[in-house]
This record gives sequence, structure tokens and C-alpha cells, in this order.
Amino acid sequence: MIGRFKHVDDVFYGNVSGDLVTSMDHESRTFELSELVVLPPATPSKIICIGLNYVDHAIELDMEIPTEPVIFMKPSSSMIGPGGKIVYPAMSHRVDYEAELAVVIGKRCRNISSEDAMDVIAGYTCFNDVTARDLQQKDGQWTRSKSFDTFAPFGPFIVPKEEFDPSDVNVSSFVNGEVRQSSSTSNLIFDIPHLIEFISGIMTLEIGDLIATGTPPGVGELQRGDIVEVKIEGIGTLTNEVV
Repeated sequence: MIGRFKHVDDVFYGNVSGDLVTSMDHESRTFELSELVVLPPATPSKIICIGLNYVDHAIELDMEIPTEPVIFMKPSSSMIGPGGKIVYPAMSHRVDYEAELAVVIGKRCRNISSEDAMDVIAGYTCFNDVTARDLQQKDGQWTRSKSFDTFAPFGPFIVPKEEFDPSDVNVSSFVNGEVRQSSSTSNLIFDIPHLIEFISGIMTLEIGDLIATGTPPGVGELQRGDIVEVKIEGIGTLTNEVV
């Protein structure tokens, strides 16, 4: 697994093996994980998210299966890493969690076919599409509700594409230790190659950009003081507190 870390004033990428981190530079320094601040594992220029992309979530909402992906974006200013605090905005009275598998782009690309999509993927990580649900419903579009600072937690690490098969893995969320969501990526309406073809036909994808692939059923409310976890089989657990 690959992470992004801070040691004193030094920010670097490193390979993670158990509790040890080896820097990915010519020095190959080794640290105990406990010595480091774990940062978001990528620095995306943009975060592209997919709405209503699980069959079981569409059934839960009694909504028709979309015929093409519904996309929206979060600004890079909304990202935080594992252990970061999700700040409950004063103008909202309903903030929700949404556990998701995220794809990390590894090559600058445009107009990529689904057949070539794997060539532009660096790896995969956990993502929480935090949403001010009351503002989403009030506005009738999603920009304000999805874009608050701290509303895009992701991490803790990136699993390289060679080490992860995203076709059938469990995606779940927990609030204060209680399971809230649990489904498989086998229920995705649009798979990852299709999403990359669709999105790259609209916009250039840059190295480090994220594609959050949608959330399973069971989305629900967060309260100040809650601990929310996103767990993805084969990747790990992203943990954040709501403040």
C-alpha cells in the first residue's frame, strides 16, 4: 500500500508494510507509522463523484436505474485524510455519511476507452461522500451540499491496481461501531472502466484525481461527536470524527 505522510516539516509518499513506512525517494528512509502524520494519500485537482450507482441503493430509494452515469464534483479544498475532523456546518441541520470505493488516477488522460481504462488507474482507496442532505434537497442541485471544507475524507492508503480486484468487494460504513451500510461492488450499475470512459470523454483527468464510484444503500445521518468509518475489503478503514 502507498500513503502520503508528514514527518516534522517533510511531506513524502511511502510504502506501507504493517507498522513500517519506507519513503519513496532516493533515501528510502524507514519510519514507524506512529511517528508520522497520515495525510490524504493523493492530491487531486478534482474529485468526481457518481450519484445512484448501486442497484440495491436505487431499489431502496424506489428510483429508476439510470441509463448513464450521473456525475458531480467536489473541490479539492473539501478533502481531509484519515483521522481528520468532519466539521458540521452551521447552515445545515442534516449531514449524512456515504461510504464509497474511490479510484485514483495515475496518468493524465482524455477520451480513454473502457478497454484501456486500467492503464490510467494508479489504485484504489476509501472515500466518504459527506453530504448536507437538507441543503441538497433545498437547492435542487448538489454543489453546496457536497462542497463544504472537510466533506471529502479519503484514505488511509492507496492499494495499487495490481493488488486489488474492484469487481466484487464489500463496501461498508459504521457509525460509533454500528454497521450502517454493507454491499458489494458487484452491485455497481456502471463499472469502473465504463465510468473512466464516460468521465474522460467530458474532462481531462489529471494524476491524483479521484473518481468516487457511488454509495450502497443505508445512507444516514451523522451527529456531532460521531465516529464514522468506511471499510473496504482489501483496502482498510477510513476513520473520521464529526465535530
